[in-house]
Amino acid sequence: MFAREGYFIIAGAVVLGLLIGSGALWFDPWLWRAPFLLVGAGVIAFTLYFFRDPDRSAPAEAREGRAFVAPADGKIVEIVEEEEPLYLEGPSTRISIFLSPLNVHVNRVPANGVIEYVRYVPGDYLVAWHPKASEKNERSEIGMEHESGTRILFKQIAGAVARRIEYHVEEGDSVVAGERFGIVKFGSRMDVHVPPHIEVNADVGDRTTAGETVLGQLPDAAGVVSGASLSDSTPAPETNA
Repeated sequence: MFAREGYFIIAGAVVLGLLIGSGALWFDPWLWRAPFLLVGAGVIAFTLYFFRDPDRSAPAEAREGRAFVAPADGKIVEIVEEEEPLYLEGPSTRISIFLSPLNVHVNRVPANGVIEYVRYVPGDYLVAWHPKASEKNERSEIGMEHESGTRILFKQIAGAVARRIEYHVEEGDSVVAGERFGIVKFGSRMDVHVPPHIEVNADVGDRTTAGETVLGQLPDAAGVVSGASLSDSTPAPETNA
């Protein structure tokens, strides 16, 4: 499968690759034709490779609401404690994932819940691993409330090469862990913010697979609901008229 956001670019790359390849016909010696043919084929092959969109299946613990998964393929470059004023509005644990141009760039929702906050922010194009990239660069900011009431904020962040962020969620959307929600074209970064009490199982240097790699545990929504139901079902004490 290929990401739908890449269809237009794939079509353009195929046309460009064919034009470059056909340029080889102007040269008689095969020694000169070969480089043109290789470049044309390379343009098409790289574009198809970049926009690949393999099927993914979130692990059972994420589907059942007990964990959150990585929203992007790549490498974890930072796990830090910091203030998050936009959506969590308080202290948070930030997990930053760097995507190289060779990673799958389709992004996936980290957990079950409802989208409550969506904002696009134009900005700079610092290298994606720069400490200020999450504040200065072009980015999307998407906040969701997990089934347990836990808030999670995740950001698509453009890098020095990535110049196009796309996402397909809106406030009020119900989403599930591992669901596709967008793409950042070419090298980029993804940040995930969770409250500091949430257990994070990942470490700096870990490789992640979007929609499959568990980053941490979440409160059991079923337990919360179950507890509330038991409380609600307790009969009220009898009173004398």
